[in-house]
Amino acid sequence: MSDDECVALDDLLFEMVEDRLTRFVWLRKFEVGNNSAAARRLLDRLDYLRKIDVSPDAFHDVPDHRITRLRRQGERYFADGLRDLPGDRRHAILAVCVSEWRRAIADAVVETHDRIVGRTWREAARLCDDRMDGAQPEVQKTLRSFRDMGAALLEAKNDDVSLEDAISSSPGWTDLQTLVAVAARLTDTLSSDPITHVVQGHKRFRRYAPRMLRLLEIDGADVAKPLLDAAELIRLDRAHSRPTDFLRRTSKWHRHLKTQTSGDGRLWEVAVMFHLRDAFRSGDIWLERSRRYGDLKQVLVPAQAAKANARLAVPFDPEDWLADRHARMEIGLEKLAKAAKAGAIPGGSIANGVLHLSRLPTAPPQGADDLLSDLYRRIPETRITDIMLEVDRATGFTEAFTHLRTGAPPKDRIGLMNVLLAEGLNLGLSKMAEASNSHGFWELMRISRWHVESDAYARALASVVEAQAALPMARFWGMGTTASSDGQFFPTARQGEAMNLINAKYGREPGLKAYTHVSDQFAPFASQTIPATVSEAPYILDGLLNNEVGKQIREQYADTGGFTDHVFAVTSILGHRFIPRIRDLPSKRLYVFEPKAVPPNLRGLAGGTIRENLIASNWPDILRIAATMTAGTVAPSQILRKLASYPRQNDLAVALREVGRVERTLFMIEWVLNTDMQRRVQIGLNKGEAHHALKNALRIGRQGEIRDRTAEGQHFRMAALNLLAAIVIHWNTARLGEAVTQRQRAKLPVPPDLLAHTSPLSWAHILLTGEYKWPKR
Repeated sequence: MSDDECVALDDLLFEMVEDRLTRFVWLRKFEVGNNSAAARRLLDRLDYLRKIDVSPDAFHDVPDHRITRLRRQGERYFADGLRDLPGDRRHAILAVCVSEWRRAIADAVVETHDRIVGRTWREAARLCDDRMDGAQPEVQKTLRSFRDMGAALLEAKNDDVSLEDAISSSPGWTDLQTLVAVAARLTDTLSSDPITHVVQGHKRFRRYAPRMLRLLEIDGADVAKPLLDAAELIRLDRAHSRPTDFLRRTSKWHRHLKTQTSGDGRLWEVAVMFHLRDAFRSGDIWLERSRRYGDLKQVLVPAQAAKANARLAVPFDPEDWLADRHARMEIGLEKLAKAAKAGAIPGGSIANGVLHLSRLPTAPPQGADDLLSDLYRRIPETRITDIMLEVDRATGFTEAFTHLRTGAPPKDRIGLMNVLLAEGLNLGLSKMAEASNSHGFWELMRISRWHVESDAYARALASVVEAQAALPMARFWGMGTTASSDGQFFPTARQGEAMNLINAKYGREPGLKAYTHVSDQFAPFASQTIPATVSEAPYILDGLLNNEVGKQIREQYADTGGFTDHVFAVTSILGHRFIPRIRDLPSKRLYVFEPKAVPPNLRGLAGGTIRENLIASNWPDILRIAATMTAGTVAPSQILRKLASYPRQNDLAVALREVGRVERTLFMIEWVLNTDMQRRVQIGLNKGEAHHALKNALRIGRQGEIRDRTAEGQHFRMAALNLLAAIVIHWNTARLGEAVTQRQRAKLPVPPDLLAHTSPLSWAHILLTGEYKWPKR
């Protein structure tokens, strides 16, 4: 770097913002928001970072993991600590932080804009609904008036009375004119949609949108050129010309834009803002040098790399795959037709083209509950601190939390476990310092700052999960080759802005979800924090591909929220068998290759024809997508979200959906005929739901609310809770094994088939509250 660049970087450590923060600390305090003020704060930071302009070429020969580590160090240091470092090291950390923060803040601006658009739409929809609800009394009154008038006209016709005289007497011509005017107004109210009201969000967009478009480096595909041209007019504040060629011909926006007065461009600008959001989601436009909103095509691995990828479980020739699926579907349809005709569908039937299914009973075998109760009675009450110490001696999970700067294992294991327990129980460091007999607040803060990070949680979790799987008792529950995944809702305090979005499914309170994968041995081997409002389906593959335990999973279970055709496609391509429990399965249609070949008694279930040519022409890119997910450079969920947001005419997204429809059809056929599959899914999902209950019991602090103000803080809170749950599960598994040995020595029966229905998820014997006592240091 040049001397001028080094001086500019050093200035970050001395320049003060608002007389209380150094510029360096001010720059790193950024979070995704949901209003224009948050967008302006992010743009202030982005504008400043653009002026420093550290070239990306400065890091072209630096490994990614080294850049990540330098950034994390920069985010832990305060300005005075950085000033004391040698010049070369200080400048390296500052340069990495400036470059990485510029990318991250640009991504945060786009996501904040996404949330502002969503908020504007929700407010418009709510206003639309409120007006409809408010008009109901007048609608009823108007309908009654027309009913009375119609009755009077019919009576007059039957009595040979002039209709003109009938109207004159009831309701009267003046009242009729008023009634028609009211009916016209009510018709407009009831036929309105949220687009009618989104213009009220125009001022919100104007506060930041032109500046956002000036600061972000946006590029796009040819299909997005009209939209980028429209955005350029807003950027230059020349919106007197308002082209609409960025809208689809069938878009509802056309009708609403035509009703605007010639000089009013507010709704047009709002339309551009909405479509920019959609284009970022789908990947039609992208940011230069962005990880989250970059050009997806630049991220995909080459076709040759996909061909050499050992993780792909399908042939590279699409004709081979299609021939195999043709044969499987033909056999499956024939079996299903015979079973339906013979009335041999387990717990179901197909009548008049409609599938009827009943759910399997869920009661455990007789004696399982009594056995489980006896085993836990043999386990003494134990403090959570003692459990953590025992599991650490058995697994060494604390060694994963190395010092961020030196890479050395923690010297103060007790202090680290205090921090992990404070986070996992949702107490916070200050409450833990008051309740612990070993450490004060500032000691815990120092340990947390320099030892606790996302990768450390992942390594610690992996060590506990691996050790639990090796315990003899775990083999009674499974072989670690099947797993279930589900999201668990956690309420958040209203002041936390990081991911606190409202999902009507969970009421009006803001919150987030922890999406967790639980193996058949009850181990929570993967967990990530996601907004409460998003679909869970894209995150299934993150847990399967981003850690070693997930790669061993052969059957993945999920509930209805985790199901899309894209997930069916990719899991099959990667060798994982995806088996969701679809709530409304009978309403789903079968997609077939040859509709005429479908047996007559199944034709009512057929919903469409598979587009084989589209699959074949896009097969190389489909395999590139799957291979890219295994490479680890981009999260699978990010790719799946982009594909789900593509316009319907995008060939690649539709081709992947067609592959998923083939796999879903084969799955549905087997599901209907195979009660063993249904039972496996039910058991797997029950394990996941029981795991949620354990986490709810562990989350004892702050009335169960996640009150961290930052996305990182919320993520660490969820990661610590998941690690603590894994530690409890490991300890319970070991103690249950000892209890089984005690029963055997007492000559009491321990049937293996009943042990399979036991669980390491109990917490009644664990002392979670009170003083947290540790051995003296």
